Formats: sequence, C-alpha cells, structure tokens
Amino acid sequence: MSRLLDLLDVAPVDEDVWQGRASGPEGKRAYGGQLVAQSLAAAARTVEEAKAPTAMHLQFLRGGDAGATVDYRVHRVFDGRTAASRRVDATQDGRLLTTATVSFAAPLPGPEHGKSDVGLGIGEAPDTLPRTGPAGPAPSMPLDELDLRIVDSGAGEGFVRRLWWRADVDLGDDPLVHTLVAAYVTDVYLIDPALQVHGYSMLSRRHRSGTTDSSMWFHRELRADEWNLLECRSPAAGRGRGVVTASLIRSDGEIAATLTQEGLIAEREPAPDSAS
Repeated sequence: MSRLLDLLDVAPVDEDVWQGRASGPEGKRAYGGQLVAQSLAAAARTVEEAKAPTAMHLQFLRGGDAGATVDYRVHRVFDGRTAASRRVDATQDGRLLTTATVSFAAPLPGPEHGKSDVGLGIGEAPDTLPRTGPAGPAPSMPLDELDLRIVDSGAGEGFVRRLWWRADVDLGDDPLVHTLVAAYVTDVYLIDPALQVHGYSMLSRRHRSGTTDSSMWFHRELRADEWNLLECRSPAAGRGRGVVTASLIRSDGEIAATLTQEGLIAEREPAPDSAS
C-alpha cells in the first residue's frame, strides 16, 4: 500500500472511535489536510456506502504532532432514509485538535450545472508545467506520491492561484478513496492567496498564519489519479484573518467541489527590546 493510502486508512479502536496514523517525525506540526481527510474517513466508516459525502465543515482548534496517532470519535447525529449527519472530534493525548460536521446523502435526480473553461481546452496544459510542489515549506505529507503544479496570475485583489494536482499512485476505483485524497491535497497552503493579495506568502513567514475553518461541498465524483485543478481567490480579509474560496475542477471542466477556508494572517508581534 502507498504511504498516501496508508495515511487515509483509519483503523477502529472502539465503538465509533477510529485512529489515524502518524504522518511524520515527532515534534513536527501535523498537516491540516490529514486531519480533514482522516475525519472524513472516520465519519464515512459509520455511514452506509450508498450515501456519499456532500458537505464538510471543520474547525482547527489546536495544532497536532505529526509524529503521533490521532483518535477520531464519531457522533451519529442523524440517520435518515436518504441522508445522514455526523460530528467528528479529533484528539491527540486527550487534547481536542479539530471538530467537524459531515453530511452524507444518496444521489437524487435533479437539475445540474457547474462547468469551467478548463474542459474546453482553454488555459495551460498541466503536463507542460513545471512540477512545483506546495506553496510553502514541505509539510508532513508524501510529496513523492503527489504531483503538484502551481500557476499564479494577477496581483492585489485580482490574484488567482491555479493548482494542478494528481496522485502518482494506484488508488483503485472506490469513489470515497478519491474524495479522501482530494480533501487531503486541497488543504495544502490553501490560505496562501489571502497573503499573496498583499504581496506576502507562506514562504516569507512574516505573518502568523494557519487555518482556522475549512468547508467543502462535494458536487460530483472525481478521479484523484487524474489531473484536477484547484482555482483559488481571496475575496476578503480583516481582523487578522483572511478567506479563500476555491473551485475544484476536473479535467473535463466539471466542477467537482467548492471550498471555502478561513485562516489567520495576523501581523507578528514585534520582538521585545532587549535593551529595555
């Protein structure tokens, strides 16, 4: 099994309690996308397969240790004929790291829309772009199994980030696995465009930064081992926090998910005057 799939394969430890594997060396900050994906995986283990994830909202409360396992307690909020709801609390050594709500539903017939120009052959071909990796210091994730290619355009409030990505490992055909990988990958420095609007970035470390809230709405299935595009903008920032909105677009142009994330982008406090 690939390291990526291993990280997303939560194991049962008690009734409605699941454990996610450690992702990196002890003492390094846990990657937020892993907490998102493992929370979603744990919730999905308690819902019948016919009901796929439709929405997820997660609050980051504390940072985790990449070198330690994480426990996920699932609360069965609602089970209906076509829909279900779960709450998931992630803890590490008794400390609450994140809390999430996840909605599931069986597919129903209805009108559909959501098409991007990507599927019409407009814009760059991802295979021709340089393999850039993430937009900040390498987090504790298996980057050797993920192909990330970033293209930025515009400046100020017109800044747009386009992240082409795909997994370089065999993921099989389970739609849930592909959704989990998408949730895992798309969290990587998603808040960075809120800094880029002002000419800063996650690389500079001139600001206190980190995700506080993350939301995803899942519209369609996707293949995480094929090219997908995450197109991101920051519509607003204030009070030391910024918001980024993004569309997750398949290579055929269909919008597979919509994402919104809030993060801390506060000024760093000045260092104490050693002479005083």
